[in-house]
Amino acid sequence: MFIKKEKFLIISRTFFDKLYLRKWGNIMKNKMITSRDIDFAKWYTDIVLNARLAAYSNVKGCIILEPKGYAIWENIQKVLDKKFKELGHQNVYMPLFIPENLLNKESDHVEGFAPEVAWVTKGGSKELEEKLCVRPTSETLFCDHFAKIVTSYRDLPKLYNQWCSVVRWEKETRPFLRTREFLWQEGHTIHETKEEAEKEAYQMLEVYKDLFENYLAIPVITGQKTEKEKFAGAEYTLTVEALMYNGVSLQSATSHYLGQNFSIPFNIKFTNRNNELEYVYQTSWGTTTRIIGAIIMVHGDDNGLVLPPFIAPQQVVIIPIGKEKEVIEKAKEINQTLNENNIVSFIDDSDKTPGFKFAEHEMNGIPIRIEIGPKDLANNQIIIVRRDNYKKEVIPLDIDIVQKIKDTMTIMHKDMFNKAKERNESKTYVCRNMQEVEDVMKTNPGFVKAMWCGKEECETKFKEIKGMKSRCIPFEQEQLDDKCICCGKKAKHMVIWGIQY
Repeated sequence: MFIKKEKFLIISRTFFDKLYLRKWGNIMKNKMITSRDIDFAKWYTDIVLNARLAAYSNVKGCIILEPKGYAIWENIQKVLDKKFKELGHQNVYMPLFIPENLLNKESDHVEGFAPEVAWVTKGGSKELEEKLCVRPTSETLFCDHFAKIVTSYRDLPKLYNQWCSVVRWEKETRPFLRTREFLWQEGHTIHETKEEAEKEAYQMLEVYKDLFENYLAIPVITGQKTEKEKFAGAEYTLTVEALMYNGVSLQSATSHYLGQNFSIPFNIKFTNRNNELEYVYQTSWGTTTRIIGAIIMVHGDDNGLVLPPFIAPQQVVIIPIGKEKEVIEKAKEINQTLNENNIVSFIDDSDKTPGFKFAEHEMNGIPIRIEIGPKDLANNQIIIVRRDNYKKEVIPLDIDIVQKIKDTMTIMHKDMFNKAKERNESKTYVCRNMQEVEDVMKTNPGFVKAMWCGKEECETKFKEIKGMKSRCIPFEQEQLDDKCICCGKKAKHMVIWGIQY
């Protein structure tokens, strides 16, 4: 059969590319990354280390965020910080240390954090007169400050946010998911009325949901924590819950309505519109670098990291095939055009082989790869490859490359979100008795929907099955049954249950 020279070049290149990539893909898969279906925990650690997101440090339970990992956090920070400021919040910074007397002012709060608190007892060689807690969270510091600066309703609201690190003395640690020191943001606000504070708590939950679904391509469930699982000292806690590839859930962000539980012991009073003294109403809300763990576990594959295009620090890599001057010049031209139009692009013109470059950038999760070689120039074309599905597309050089890449990123984001959503739906089960729950968690864990009477003893019963806990009482309620799955008495809520990181 006769094949035209141009078609032969395209066909032969595609064939050898696939052969070469398959070869390199197997090396990456077998020698650097454990298959996620064989050992999910090892697969996760392999990606964290080989994609150079983080490294272990000599400080037990603490990690080093490497440039690639920190850059993801910076992009998340940019998105959230912009949204916070659009809603009127201001950034502040509180001290790292909290005096013991301050921490003890709210009893439920100190009791909830006591097992995780790290203490400083000496300054230099001298014993401290009062030991200092290394902040596990900053409610008490904010409260102490608010009590000094608020006198009238005219001073309200105060809408503050802090970007910082906190310390919690975790027994078992895992990079990003649980470490003794981690980065986060914590919002703290005080308001004139209960209604205004509650509106704030729900509003900030929606900000987090927007981040996860519209930037990270991660579908989430939102709802209220049970009394047992709420934040220590809160009236109630709202939560964002995500499901990982292996069916384990991750509490990804929380927003707390504190009511007057802190303002009363900390004496945060103001003169209201009726010229009467009243205690302020409070909220706090936050998310952490564990988001990076969620990105890995929801989207990653056996070749490495898969980054959502709208949060990726580097969105496009351009790989020249060969060193011909005209190829390099065209690569530079495309790179400049993309960067001038707010698409973060770079050229890999290193001496590594094309196959090695492909595998390396797949490991690092770069969303889009552009390949260009002499044959492509001769045919007035380039090739773009999506990281999420390895789909290749030949496009003409005279196309609007900026619009093409933007359209590809939008489609990629949507496809990644839908893929994760379909997987979540396949791992969400309706159970009507505890044996069904046990069977599900043994075979294919995920979210379990079940009715609950509201009693803590029934909630605790779930813990006997692989340490399950209530994830949330979802806002979208379903009447699955009229009886509690544990005790058979009248049910109050449909609850999402699961095992957690």
